[in-house]
Amino acid sequence: MNDYKEYLGLGIAGNFALHLAQAGELEDFKDVITEDETAPKGIFAFYLPCNKQNKSERPREILSIFPLSCDTLELPNKAKNIQAEPEVALLCELTYEKDKLIFITPQYFGAYNDASIRVAGAEKISDKKNWGKNSKGLAKELLPLDIFEDGGTMESYSICSYLRRDNELKAYGENVELKGYSYFNQKLLDWIINQINTQNDFGPLEDIKAYIKACNNPKNLIISIGATRYTPYGGSTFLQTGDEVLVVVYNHNKYKLQEIEKALQTKAYKQPAMSVLAQKVI
Repeated sequence: MNDYKEYLGLGIAGNFALHLAQAGELEDFKDVITEDETAPKGIFAFYLPCNKQNKSERPREILSIFPLSCDTLELPNKAKNIQAEPEVALLCELTYEKDKLIFITPQYFGAYNDASIRVAGAEKISDKKNWGKNSKGLAKELLPLDIFEDGGTMESYSICSYLRRDNELKAYGENVELKGYSYFNQKLLDWIINQINTQNDFGPLEDIKAYIKACNNPKNLIISIGATRYTPYGGSTFLQTGDEVLVVVYNHNKYKLQEIEKALQTKAYKQPAMSVLAQKVI
């Protein structure tokens, strides 16, 4: 994971139908106006690779702590309700022109856990996203991306997630095709570029372009493109020590869901055309 310490870490809120309602966050975004009903609500930062020696010059000091792990999820010291958020992450190259983001080139994709604190009344969505090291998850095995447009690799992939507790495996998030994201492919990239360049500090959202400038315009980006819907079990179950969170992005033309579940039962996580994130909760 240390290879990603210079990557900007961003996430997208509200890019999968009904997730915000399940997460109890609709009220947070009640005053955020989007261009259409299906549009995501905004972008948040979960990691800012700012190397300024003077801490007072770093935006959101807590966001300067590298949070990614491929095998561990560390709960906060204080008693807080934490839920996994199964997502897909894109690893991208960024191109700027005079501090303005003009181009995003996705190169890889894979399983991601945007684990979040469930607390009412947080001032900013990023307040719930990074509580220190090992508070986020990214699969070690990522998948190469040919094109991020109609007909591309990702259209043959689905995402599912499970929680292993007391040696019992239960579905945590729904099994859905990646095409089920509200904004996807070039439409999503265009939205991300515009949102980064125009999003203001308003309500639960923050001025992302100011953060990026303070970090000297990072050349690489990890962006999670939105949490999928929970199963009834996932929506009502918070994480506890000893759990194992499993997020799987897989080629649904190659594997059936039953085969994915069998691979998870036997811990056969390294398979072709599959990205598996397996995090032990501590």
